[in-house]
Amino acid sequence: AEHQHVRYNPLRDDWVLVSAHRVKRPWQGQLEKPPPEDVPRWDPKNPLCPGATRANGEVNPKYEGTFIFTNDFPALQPDAPEPDDSDHPLFRAAPARGVCKVMCFHPWSDLTLPLMSLPEIRAVIDAWAELATELGASYPWVQIFENKGAMMGCSNPHPHCQVWASSFLPNEACLEDRTQRQHLSQHGVPMLLEYAEQEARRK
Repeated sequence: AEHQHVRYNPLRDDWVLVSAHRVKRPWQGQLEKPPPEDVPRWDPKNPLCPGATRANGEVNPKYEGTFIFTNDFPALQPDAPEPDDSDHPLFRAAPARGVCKVMCFHPWSDLTLPLMSLPEIRAVIDAWAELATELGASYPWVQIFENKGAMMGCSNPHPHCQVWASSFLPNEACLEDRTQRQHLSQHGVPMLLEYAEQEARRK
């Protein structure tokens, strides 16, 4: 805990430098402001609010629970064309197709997931499961993620997440799939289950 060392990451099958002593150095770097606390509950100019108009001209329904729609600015599209053939192996490209959705957790903009009631949170989780099942029937990878705060790339304070389904397995997922399969084959127990049990035992 006091000196630098390398620590094994079994999910990535690589070693990471840990320089624990460096947290004692004086910090003069950038400090981020906390998120604004005066977010209005409903704003007609906020494209994620019920009844608001989004960038593509569509008007949101006056939803009262979760609301899911296809991202107006998707990173992946289902009908993307095949890339041109490369004339050199260092400049290869492959097709990437998929679907990007946005899911609003709640009609109010001044809430975050931890502040919602348990039934409201359960409705969000159930919607995640339905989306993962629905999109997973057509795509090998479905990723549900939430960016929190402008620093992390979140462009809107309204409680929401992204759902990306892709025709390919991303590099990290591919690597972690391989390491978990190897661990199960060698030790007869799922890696993450064993890791959780070890963490609980070691407190």
